Amino acid sequence: MLGWEMIEVKYEGDVKVAVFRNVDSGETVETPFNHANINPPSGTWDYLKEAGLCDQNGGLDVNKYTLQHNKYENIFGFGDAVGFETTRTMGAAMAQNPVIKNNLLRYIEGKDVNGVYDGFSYQPLLLGVNYATCFQHLHDYEAAPKNHWVPHFGVFSQRYFHYMMKSELSSSVAYTSFAKNHGPPYKYFS
Repeated sequence: MLGWEMIEVKYEGDVKVAVFRNVDSGETVETPFNHANINPPSGTWDYLKEAGLCDQNGGLDVNKYTLQHNKYENIFGFGDAVGFETTRTMGAAMAQNPVIKNNLLRYIEGKDVNGVYDGFSYQPLLLGVNYATCFQHLHDYEAAPKNHWVPHFGVFSQRYFHYMMKSELSSSVAYTSFAKNHGPPYKYFS
């Protein structure tokens, strides 16, 4: 229910009912539920707005290709902080990491930034206890070549689930370990 704000939870006997309001139209709907995953509302910190670092939507005003701020050349941003249209996922932040790394090092050395982020964002979608597929987007939510490439059921979805679990574990270890190295994507050289 993207674009809807949960404003109340009611109990009707043993049934939980969530009341949602559409953030654009103001329309309200009531939906019974057993389980919910809710993304809390977030906003821009006032000091970032006052400093002129944000765009009209409250995200960091960076070039969507170089991830360098459009007004202040010594500021770079990535992940959920950016203001351009992209799917905010861990996969997107990981894809932005080598671009940031390259462009920061080049900026510090006084060179032109030349790393380009293509907008790639990846997110596995769990479809059951052991079924999965994924979505992949580029800039402005354009579908990437392998968007939903795995069927949503059957043996291929089960195999992808197991592959995805191993892949996500190795990615999280690479990005969160405290091993001394140069960091992803190239650990052993800058």
